[in-house]
Formats: sequence, C-alpha cells, structure tokens
Amino acid sequence: MTDPVATPKRSSAAGGWGALKSCGKHLLGSRSPLSGARALLKANQPDGFDCPGCAWGDPEHGSSFEFCENGVKAVSWEATDKRAPPKFFARHTVTELRGWSDYALEGEGRLTHPMRYDSASDRYVAVTWDAAFAEIGATLRGLDHPDQAEFYTSGRASNEAAYLYQLFARAYGTNNFPDCSNMCHEASGIGLGQAIGIGKGTVLLEDFEKADAIFVVGQNPGTNHPRMLADLRKAAERGAKVVVFNPVRERGLERFADPQNTVEMLRGASRPIASHYLQPRLGGDMAAFRGIAKAVFSADDAALAAGRPSVLDRAFLNSHTEGLAAYRAAVDATTWDAIEDQSGLARAVLEEVAAIYVASSKSIATWAMGVTQHRHSVATVREIANLMFLRGNIGRPGAGLCPVRGHSNVQGDRTVGINEKPPAALLDALEREFGFAAPRRHGHNVLAAIGAMLDGSAKAFIGLGGNFARATPDTALVAKALASCELTVHIATKLNHSHLVPGRVAYVLPCLGRTEIDRNAAGKTQIVTVEDSMSMVHGSGGINKPASKELRSEIAIIAGMAAATVGSGRIDWAEMAEDYDRIRDRIERTIPGFTGYNVRVRRPRGFMLRNLAAERVFETATGHANFSADALPEATEHQVASAAENTFVLQTFRSHDQYNTTIYGLDDRYRGVYGERRVIFCHPDDLATLRESFGERVDVVGLHADGTSRIAEDFRLVPFDMPRGSLAGYYPELNVLVPLSTFGTESDTPTSKSVLVTVRGRAEAAAAA
Repeated sequence: MTDPVATPKRSSAAGGWGALKSCGKHLLGSRSPLSGARALLKANQPDGFDCPGCAWGDPEHGSSFEFCENGVKAVSWEATDKRAPPKFFARHTVTELRGWSDYALEGEGRLTHPMRYDSASDRYVAVTWDAAFAEIGATLRGLDHPDQAEFYTSGRASNEAAYLYQLFARAYGTNNFPDCSNMCHEASGIGLGQAIGIGKGTVLLEDFEKADAIFVVGQNPGTNHPRMLADLRKAAERGAKVVVFNPVRERGLERFADPQNTVEMLRGASRPIASHYLQPRLGGDMAAFRGIAKAVFSADDAALAAGRPSVLDRAFLNSHTEGLAAYRAAVDATTWDAIEDQSGLARAVLEEVAAIYVASSKSIATWAMGVTQHRHSVATVREIANLMFLRGNIGRPGAGLCPVRGHSNVQGDRTVGINEKPPAALLDALEREFGFAAPRRHGHNVLAAIGAMLDGSAKAFIGLGGNFARATPDTALVAKALASCELTVHIATKLNHSHLVPGRVAYVLPCLGRTEIDRNAAGKTQIVTVEDSMSMVHGSGGINKPASKELRSEIAIIAGMAAATVGSGRIDWAEMAEDYDRIRDRIERTIPGFTGYNVRVRRPRGFMLRNLAAERVFETATGHANFSADALPEATEHQVASAAENTFVLQTFRSHDQYNTTIYGLDDRYRGVYGERRVIFCHPDDLATLRESFGERVDVVGLHADGTSRIAEDFRLVPFDMPRGSLAGYYPELNVLVPLSTFGTESDTPTSKSVLVTVRGRAEAAAAA
C-alpha cells in the first residue's frame, strides 16, 4: 500500500526556503500583505510591539529582523483585513456555527462590534458598550456570592490588562483565576518554587551564548518558539553540545537553515543542531535524568577513589543546597533496570550523556510541555533541577534552568497577580493601595473552575482572551459547563468555539490586537508591557489602524465591566484606563521589582526583574536550593500500555500551522502532512499492525475508567519516528480524549502528554453504532 503522506515533502531542515514561502503565503492570505510586512519590521523592536506569539526572549544586541515564521503567522492572523461584522452573525445561527472548524471560524476575520446572544433567534446581535457593561455588572452583582464567578486569563493579556483584571475580581470578592498557565507550565512554577524559591527560570538569553552543554527536554522549538533555533544553532556551531530528549524526532531539533543567512539560503544549506537526540518513552524523562545523575555519582565515586578532584561542585553543594544525602540515597535505591524500563533508554546512552554533563563547565536545562503535562511533572522538574545542582549549574553565566513558556505574557500575568493562590504580601499591598478588603480564601484553577460550573456552584465565566472550550480537556464536558452558566463573557479579537456555547446571558466583546494603535481620548498613544521567559519586561505599542472604530482595548473593557460591577467609589477605573502609566504606577507600588517602571520600560529592551535564585539567594523554607528525593513513578502510562493488547499512550501537540488553539493553516510541513489535521502519528511497525487490523482510518478511544465515554473519530494513520506504543496528534481535535479526572500531582495540569487509548477501525465503529 502506498503511504498517503507525501514523506518526500517533509522538510529536510527547519527554517530555510520553506519558512520564507510560508511567510509569503500567510501575508498574502491575510489580504493585507503590505501592512502585515510593515508591522513585522516593528515586531520585537524597542519602538514596536511584542510579537503576540511565543515568549522567547529578545537579544540584548537585536537585529533588524526579530521575528520568525510563527511570528509572521501571528501578525498576519491579527492584521488581516477580513471582518466578522454584525451582518455575518445575522446570516448564521450559533447552532450552525458550532459545526464549523476552528480554522473556518477564525478565517472569517476580526470581530468588529460588541455582540449579545439572542436565544430566540439563536444569533448574536450587536449591542452598545454601555448596555453590555450594565447587564454584565447587574448579572455579576445578582449572584449569590462572588465565588460563583470565574475569571479566566489567556497568556496574551498584557501586564496592565492582567493587573487590572485581578484587581477587578478581587475588588468584586473572589480569587477564582483559572489561567492558561494551569494547563501548561504550572508544574514548572511549583517545582522550581520548591527547589529554588521562585517559579521562573534563572537564565538570560545571553547565557545560551556561553553554555558548554544545553539539554533540551520535551519541547519542539521549530514549531513552538522558532527563534530559539537560531540560538541553539549558534551554540552548536561554537562547539557546545545540544542534547535533545524528545520521544518524537522533530526536524527543527535536527537541522536548521537560517532564513536571515543569505549565503546559506543561496546554497540551500543547513546546519545540525542536536549533537545527541534521545527518544525516551512518554513520561520517561524523570527516569532518564535519574539515570544521568546515577552515572554522575558513579563518576564522582571513581574520581575520589583515584585521588582525582570531585566531579561535583562541592563548594556550591555545601554552601547553597539542602537534601543532597537523601537524594543520593534515592538515586542509589533506583536500579538501572527500572531506569531503562521507564525511560526506554539504554544505560550506555545515559552514561554517555552524563559524561557530556561532567565534561561541561556550564550547562543549561530547558524544557516545555513535554515535561509538564504528566501526572509526575512536578517531580520531573525537581529531578532536572537536582541534576543541575550537582555541578553548581545555577546562578552563574552560561548555566541555569530555563522553562520556555508558551504565550507571550503567560509569565507576566502570574507576576502581576493572576494567581488563584495569591501570596499574602500581594493581598496586603492591594489593600493598602486601594482601600478594600481583599478575599483571602484560595480560588479555582482551571480544573476546579470546570468542576464548579458543572456542579452549579459557579454560574458566571469571563474570559480575557483565549479559547477555553477548546484549550481545556474533555471538550464535551467543558462545553456543557459553559452552557450551564448564567453569564458568559468573552473578550476576543476573532470568533472561536468558546463563543458558541453561550450562557443564559452571553457577550462577545471585541478588543484591539497587539499590533494595533491604542489611543486615549486625548489622542495619546498608549503602550503596554509584557514579560518573556527570561524575566525581561519590555514595552509594546501597536502601529496598525484598528480593525474597527468600535474596538476597545482589553484594559478599557475590563475597566468598563469593573465600574459597572463594583462602582468607582474606591477605585477610579476610568482614570487608570485613560492612561496606562497610572496602572504601571500602581503595579510599582504593589508588586516587587517594578521600581521606576514607567521610566525603565521605555528604555530599549526594557529591564530584567530581579531573580534572586540567579544570584544564588534561595527564598525557600530552608534558605537553600532544595534537592528532591522523590522515587520514580510506580508505573508510567507507557508501562501500563505496554502490558496490554491494542493499548497505546497518546500525546497531543501542535502542528506547524498553529499556535495553541489558533489554526493558521492545514499543513504541518516539518512532519510531512498537508491539507488536513485529523491524523494520528505512530511508529511504522505499529502502523503496519494497525493497518492490518483496522485499515487506513481509525477511531481513537479513551481508556480512563471514570464513567465518561471518549472517542475521537475518523483519523488517518501516519508513520513517524517515535517509540513503539506511542501515538501523537493535534489538539484541540484530540482534547476530547484528555480526561478531567487525570491530572498532575500538585499541579492539577491536564495529562495531555500521557493519555491511555485504544484504536478501532471505522468499519467496527459503524457496526457498534
């Protein structure tokens, strides 16, 4: 049988001419290519806007072009001249639109007017801003208790919008802040907080220029944060070892052709990135790092026995860490058989990586959601930190810990107060500054918010951006939860599926995008600020004309809702919305690290928030960097699956033509898939077995025994280089299989990288129906 995937079309390297062609395609597809191209020249520039895509840092020595292929897609998506005005909604019922794909909905273009759902006609109809604010405020005031409202935040919200949003909710009386970080990097924040006293990474972008070894774990920069590839390639070119841990062999981690290198483009050349590419089983990263540590301890024992210096950084360990002995005991108690079985990697391979680590004086560990979306993700983050501690790879140039966040300001939103478990110091500061009693009880994260809506204890949902219904697990249950609400409000730039499960009272409120000019009533151009993965805070000011005269900024919308809900007696919402400098003044007075905010953020490249862990000052309970002595999981999902017939472990991930739930196109160039998204990747040997049993197209069925039936229907099998027993495919289409009932220990993050499933043929499905 001829393979349906045009494998020869799979890119030979990330970047290169394929990236340039894709950029041109998306600029033209926006129907506004000139304004899009002009905007890109201001992307990630000191006098421009922060790219609305990823949170990769900007270099101290910026170039003329600080955007990547995905940045082009994000800007083109936002700067399109396509519009979804009221007459669009007059032509289509909400029921009809529910049948559209995510790609088709967003392809209609920018929202232009505030819209209210009319249940009689099953359509959204235009409404005035004042009417919208009045009804939203009245509905929120009519709830029995403020904790019946959920305030969701997307990582694209600016610092100023997020700060005003948390102030609004807390002035209203709740700490219910389900946040996109709950679904991605919560384990990083918790694990690093326990280990080093701060839930952020410790490196600057410049540290990648100095590292001898970089360990890239559970991430795919070629699709998720492509500008990182240039930094990894530079490191490889100067001789640094780039050691990759990823179950799926991703083209972007193998080779990269820099589109900004004219000579390389003319020659059609590319350069390798990974010096070593390890493919652990899904969920096996903790075991892999435990094996590396075991080999490092063995090397240290051998060095000391031979009278050579210790390979460990004894000075750092003695002065700055706690719990080394317990960790060493845990490592010694872990057998190589257990490590090899759980990781899927051979002892000799892990010992080779350990030798690289020992030979490197400066090492960085960087990771993303391949690490954080498992049951044992916090323990895995702690294990990565353990290894870095052994040789003092924290708090010095060229070394450290680097979780790479997703959306451009997901880290900044948490910094300025989007936190369902707020520290007492933040609440104390808000009370002093604004003169109200802040709620002290902990609020809801994403999973708790969904549960509260399902059981009726939450009755209102307000979404500051994002696509909650599609980003979350158990798609059908989440839609049911939203539809059960008394009030749903979505602040958005484009239509998405979350807007199509309206509550009794439902609004879609259109906002300015990151690329658009934001002027106040006096004509002053406003800027907002964001924080990247390296704790750098910088300004962002749009340059494009707004898509509609009716659009308001996120800040203005939040201020309007707040004034209508809690009034302006204590807090003058309109005053802050009129001049964002006033919001930054309030942030400076209530959030540590923002002294001189309005001055410093207007300097080229902004400023870095102080990170004490990067200075080897650890604000933990012990006052030291803490080792973790957790045992390996008793069994990962991969080990469970391997013991059963027709059972697999599924991970969801992005295609190259998407960012989170935003679908830019239907191609996945680096994986050789074109024109479709309903595909399931698997090892070629698994594919042969499945095809023999079920044919070309299959249904994927969830196996979590919690009483909920989960089926993803009609997917095409695609061979790929990945461990046997593993499957992979795109979200949001496969989120229907991710159960609410399975989540990370301590983090409550959905286990989107370790879902137990089985496969059945389409003919079998028809018979069952």
